[in-house]
Amino acid sequence: MIRVENLHRHFGAFRAVDGASLEIAKGSITGLVGPNGAGKTTLFNVIAGALEPTSGTVIMDGEDITGLPPHELFHKGLLRTFQIAHEFSSMTCRENLMMVPGGQSGERLWNTWVGRKRIAEEERALAAKADEVLEFLTISHLADHPAGAISGGQKKLLELGRTMMVDAKIVFLDEVGAGVNRTLLNTIADTIVRLNAERGYTFCVIEHDMDFIGRICDPVIVMAEGKKLAEGTLDEIKANEAVIEAYLGTGLKNKEALA
Repeated sequence: MIRVENLHRHFGAFRAVDGASLEIAKGSITGLVGPNGAGKTTLFNVIAGALEPTSGTVIMDGEDITGLPPHELFHKGLLRTFQIAHEFSSMTCRENLMMVPGGQSGERLWNTWVGRKRIAEEERALAAKADEVLEFLTISHLADHPAGAISGGQKKLLELGRTMMVDAKIVFLDEVGAGVNRTLLNTIADTIVRLNAERGYTFCVIEHDMDFIGRICDPVIVMAEGKKLAEGTLDEIKANEAVIEAYLGTGLKNKEALA
């Protein structure tokens, strides 16, 4: 689904991504882990069009998408979430989902005068779809709650719901478990697995919670110093001396800390 070839992103003399090359297989839930400062989020930002690469190539489904802006990638089915949820806080959860699909008739000023019937029909259809998504996410009871008033974990679920309002092909999740209690984190994990199995979503997940990664991700890619360091199952990653060194700097004697 995604192939990254010798990707660089520099900020002055600092090389946040420094020759990263990796692949994300179609239909996989791929974990992306590494110590703080490894370049994981910068890599996401370059792939998702938020940052221009200094050099290198990003291929999606055989198409060169290097440097395309986020709105074009959105229409190609590449979506991402953020470490901190970006909801419209004063709008309801249902309305937040209804905002997602592009090309709505109500976006055109002329239609607000002469196309009100079409707008109303579209809104009814979008509301119905949003309710289906909220039911899938097990948060239908929050449909009419302001999105800014729900918990951090529920906001992460709502962000996943946004991807369900369009035809997503691949979703990049940046620390989806950050600040989320264990019960909601289990719900998020179940939702990702269901979207993968039932709707064919491909995921790439940045996360520091190794239990979460081990539960849903295969393979796991490790980044360090701006490039790919290793790839394999979580057990293989935990046993990799280079990975342990990158995380801890102290070798095998502290292997249990990575676990």
